[in-house]
Amino acid sequence: MDEPRLVRRLGTGDGVIIGLGSMIGAGIFAALAPAAAAAGSGLLIALAVAAVIAYCNATSSARLAAVYPASGGTYVYGRERLGEFWGYLAGWAFIVGKTASCAAMALTVGSYVWPGQAHAVAVAAVIAVTGLTCVGVQRTAWATRVIVTIVLAVLAAVLTACLTSPTADVARLTIGGDATAAGVLQAAGLLFFAFAGYARIATLGEEMRDPGRTIPRAITVALAITLAVYAAVAVAVLMVLGPVMLAAAADPLAQAVAAAGRPWLVPVIRVGAAVAAAGSLLALLLGVSRTTLAMARDRHLPRWLAVVSPRARVPRHAGIAIGSTVAVLAATVDVRGAIGFSSFGVLAYYAIANAAAWTLPPSAGRPPLVIPAVGLAGCGLLASFLPVPSLLTGATVLGLGAAAYALTRHRSAGRPGPV
Repeated sequence: MDEPRLVRRLGTGDGVIIGLGSMIGAGIFAALAPAAAAAGSGLLIALAVAAVIAYCNATSSARLAAVYPASGGTYVYGRERLGEFWGYLAGWAFIVGKTASCAAMALTVGSYVWPGQAHAVAVAAVIAVTGLTCVGVQRTAWATRVIVTIVLAVLAAVLTACLTSPTADVARLTIGGDATAAGVLQAAGLLFFAFAGYARIATLGEEMRDPGRTIPRAITVALAITLAVYAAVAVAVLMVLGPVMLAAAADPLAQAVAAAGRPWLVPVIRVGAAVAAAGSLLALLLGVSRTTLAMARDRHLPRWLAVVSPRARVPRHAGIAIGSTVAVLAATVDVRGAIGFSSFGVLAYYAIANAAAWTLPPSAGRPPLVIPAVGLAGCGLLASFLPVPSLLTGATVLGLGAAAYALTRHRSAGRPGPV
């Protein structure tokens, strides 16, 4: 008897909401300050650089998702276009990188809800969100819609408070001499981390209705909305705080509304940040579990991870396994280390996606070659400006994954065939 399969229940609107839940999450609340510290008054240039690379990656991913509408994202694209090893490496980079990102999002929830018990709250958040992903993807999409609505309302309050404040000054947006090319690129890498959620739409390809049409449309719309929101918030916060104060802020949006003369909004911003991080965690767990499912189907991971729940039609085993791993990480690691490692994995993942898109024939709707070329080069450039510990750890983990693949293939080749 055939095993249960995932069901195509999600439309374009669901895909857009899931993408927004991934991108308009904790990144906008947390990434602006370290990006400003790196880029100085070049923050808006860094945002533009990150947006260009994100657009190239999104375009490549959207076209590949339309051609290969299956769970797994770039794991499937790399396997089909570049060979089994590159697909495996993309899947490995995605799983380990985004598992670390899940831990970072959970710790963000903890730091806003109860700073003194951030790790305990983070573990509780992981358990709750993992349970939600196991009850069905439609309910998950509904929950994500609620979260995105709350976050957008909070960001609208930030924009209103900052732009109507008498302390707002357009002169603070002026590009000064403190911005360096290296600083701008490092900031772009940090901001790219906040953009990268559109991959979650592609990894749900097996659950999207009419995926050849809905996936490219959902990715494009979600990225455009996210860019508009990020740019507006960055401009508003800079007009109130300026790059120096922004770089020093532990909670930049909360400090911005306080400096704008609206201190009563600070608790609202804190709640919004916690909700946003929970939304990102929800979308991340969805994507990682689907890539785990795809790799388990191909026996790169234990076969039991490929089981789909007959009733809820979700990869429950994969979801619980990933959630358990994230809970352990959330109890033991710090958020900065998790984000640095995750960034390396994400950039490696999208580099393979762009290389796969390059190989598409024109008949498959291949984007202009400049798009995957810029995306591939941009991923490599931003990765090279990550902190050295992130580079070394990321390269080591990718190397271990490659070694595991080679060992598995060698053992398979050495087994005697049927007599």
